[in-house]
Amino acid sequence: MLDRIIEILPELNVAFLETLTMVGIGLLVAIILGLPIGILLFVTDQGLFLENRVIKIVLGIVINLIRSIPFIILLVFLFPFTDWLLGKTTGPFAASVALSVAAIPFYARIVESAARDIDKGVIEAAIAVGASPWLIIKDIILPEVKSGLVSGLTITAISLVGYSAMAGTIGGGGIGDLAIRYGYYRYDNTVMFTTVVVLIVLVQVMQYLGDFIAKAVNKR
Repeated sequence: MLDRIIEILPELNVAFLETLTMVGIGLLVAIILGLPIGILLFVTDQGLFLENRVIKIVLGIVINLIRSIPFIILLVFLFPFTDWLLGKTTGPFAASVALSVAAIPFYARIVESAARDIDKGVIEAAIAVGASPWLIIKDIILPEVKSGLVSGLTITAISLVGYSAMAGTIGGGGIGDLAIRYGYYRYDNTVMFTTVVVLIVLVQVMQYLGDFIAKAVNKR
């Protein structure tokens, strides 16, 4: 068994890096787009300083639509867009497109949920002293939900690891692809077992780091 693991080690390293690449791109897009969308969902809610029913409903419907599509179907559904964007539909970068699309609404809902825990009195006090919406978001909302944002990012990252394994079933690369090619098509139980262990360790490390950072930035 050890000989077999050593034999596939180069391929396992490549697959591991592909998985990290896919998850990293998905997380980056989630932060760039999911975070502001989540904040927008919160501040346009009823009774808040940017209350806007239309924006709230439209954003909510779009997010719910994307989240209601199973990832494997979303992956196939986005093939034309991925092909237009990158000129190909296989490989880790192509899979990153669907991962990013799935990560944005997922993280946006987590951000919105984390923001709801803020004491409304603090926001009302800021409004009373004439703080602008941008200052309230930057100096009150974001610092208050910092720990929740990190925890949410950890949950998103772990979900993306699972999604990236699914992407491997249709040529997305990564550890999932390796597990399918060797474990399923060739009945190589050693490779299957090894890939499962790698995924478990990866998720454990992500969770530990996420919890550690969330506690470090939590000032409540």
